[in-house]
Amino acid sequence: MSELEKVPPTAGQGISPQSGIASVERRAFGLPGVPAVLLWLLVVIVAAGVLIFGGGALSLLGFLLGVLAFFGLIGFFIVQPNQASVLTLFGRYVGTERRNGFYWTNPFTVRKRVSLRIRNFNSERLKVNDLMGNPIEIAAVIVWRVVDTARALFDVEDYGGFVEIQAETALRHLASQYPYDNYEESGLSLRGNADLVAEALGHELTTRLRHAGVEVLEARLSHLAYAPEIAGAMLQRQQASAIIAARSQIVAGAVGMVEMALKQLSEQNIVQLDEERKAQMVSNLLVVLTSERGTQPVVNAGSLY
Repeated sequence: MSELEKVPPTAGQGISPQSGIASVERRAFGLPGVPAVLLWLLVVIVAAGVLIFGGGALSLLGFLLGVLAFFGLIGFFIVQPNQASVLTLFGRYVGTERRNGFYWTNPFTVRKRVSLRIRNFNSERLKVNDLMGNPIEIAAVIVWRVVDTARALFDVEDYGGFVEIQAETALRHLASQYPYDNYEESGLSLRGNADLVAEALGHELTTRLRHAGVEVLEARLSHLAYAPEIAGAMLQRQQASAIIAARSQIVAGAVGMVEMALKQLSEQNIVQLDEERKAQMVSNLLVVLTSERGTQPVVNAGSLY
């Protein structure tokens, strides 16, 4: 099981429309605009000819054709690239036109444009507590777009505001699931596992925003820091941890170098050292190799013993 699968269920999984209320996008009825324009022009010409040259009952027919041409003109609409037109008829959803171009539909329908373009949302910096209870500041960038226009318009009041609020809620919930930093070098942390944290945030946002017909393309932390009141203390702790790690590596390297020196002296039979001299040599080498400052050598010009 991956680390992501171990993330507990999100609070957003409890948000769901009641049974039978959720809208489903479907294609709207629309005729190609150019043939419809030609037909409309024909009706206008006929209506004008009847009104000009006709009389009596023909005048009434010309008037009706003129009214028909007027209402027919209202039915024309244009769909821009990466936009959709949502159609409703007397309060009933009748479909969505996603095809780009010029179309004609029922003139009594109400048409509302919905952008299908990719959008960026940069959340505010939130002050929350991480898993260890430390106050931190966190923010995220969410890349999203509308994929179901019916849900976006009819299942939520304002899908843009819905994205902002749910993004803030998901970010707060995510911050409380992980520590800012993991000093035990095991498990996940907000600072040390940025990719996995971003994946968990995207998964939670997808769960929360699917009810609004919104797809999350990417979600990443844009700001992560300790709160000002503890930033100094945490910085000292990080510095201490870094110093301890560096000194441990230096000591491990020095011990290896000393061991290598004694082994080569013994194998090449350069000098024979008893245990006391070996201990003194080890001590001197460790001092030289682990010292933070340059050491001053003392040359022994006399006997070794």
